[in-house]
Amino acid sequence: MEIEEEFIAWGHPNIKALHRSTLEITKDPYVTPRGDCIIAVRATKAVRDLSEDFKSMARRKEAEITLIIEVGNFKEVVKGYGHPDLEFLDERSMVVRKSDYICPRTLMIRANKAAIDLDRRLISLLRNPNTIARIRIIVSV
Repeated sequence: MEIEEEFIAWGHPNIKALHRSTLEITKDPYVTPRGDCIIAVRATKAVRDLSEDFKSMARRKEAEITLIIEVGNFKEVVKGYGHPDLEFLDERSMVVRKSDYICPRTLMIRANKAAIDLDRRLISLLRNPNTIARIRIIVSV
C-alpha cells in the first residue's frame, strides 16, 4: 500500500545544497547564504500540510519514504524511512535526514542522500528563482 503527496517549490540564487547529512525544502521565500541544506523555497507544502493518512502510514515501523524531485529534464530520487516518533508539526519546512535524528521538521530518516549528493546540474537550475521543482513524496508499507 502507498500514499503519494505532490507539491511544487521554486529555486533561489543562494541555493548551495552542500550539507552532508540533510536536505530541506521550505515555504520561506528566501535562503540565506548559511542555509546550505536548502534545495528549494516557496514550497506549497511543509510536513504539517501532509495528509493525515500519509503521516499515519509514515509512522509505521516498516514505512519506506521516497522523495522525487523533478526539475527540467533532471530527476532525483531520495529514499529513506519513516518512524513512529515522526511528528510532522512544522508549518514552514520539511527535512530529509541521513541520520536517525527526529524533530518537528523531519520528513524521513536514514535517507540515502543529502543535499550534497544531489546532481549538480539539478542544483544549478535551482539557483534560478524562476525554476519550478515538482516534488512527489511516496510512503509505502
